[in-house]
Amino acid sequence: MYEYMKGIVTGIESMYIVLENQGVGYLIYVGNPYSYTVGKEETIYLYQQVREDELSLYGFHTKEEKQLFLKLIGVKGLGCKMALPMLASGSIDGILDAIERENILYLKKFPKIGDKVARQIILDLKGKLSSDTVSREDASLEELVEVLEGLGYKNGDIKKVLPHIHKELSIEEQIKEALKLLLK
Repeated sequence: MYEYMKGIVTGIESMYIVLENQGVGYLIYVGNPYSYTVGKEETIYLYQQVREDELSLYGFHTKEEKQLFLKLIGVKGLGCKMALPMLASGSIDGILDAIERENILYLKKFPKIGDKVARQIILDLKGKLSSDTVSREDASLEELVEVLEGLGYKNGDIKKVLPHIHKELSIEEQIKEALKLLLK
């Protein structure tokens, strides 16, 4: 499984880019290929889909986009080829807001998303994205949450102290700060 790849964009097509890394060109499906520039070095967060007849890579500009994509493809009836255009033509905040407010019309504006799939997205994801995606957007805080959960602290207690943790500190300092707050 890949987390991310850094390389030079060597090709752009309508649905994908080619990213060269150490002499190998990887075909990566992305939401908006034209947001990349040929010849520019990019870091792309990846999701690898393994199927019986296909091995595909899907790429994202940010970890947050990737996390939302993973939540979307977990929805019944919504696959990778349907979720990717949602990220290309909608903002993360717009999609999260539409799900939380049950805005079916906003979700139906995306290609191949009909009434049934829009309702399924809301049913499966409403109330789940704000705590998972928004509060864990920062990678260091995500790591901090995992460490604290590994130490046996409950998610609810961890969420109470997260706003008081300084993001610019090293992970070790964040853990120390969180433990001080949790022990109070």
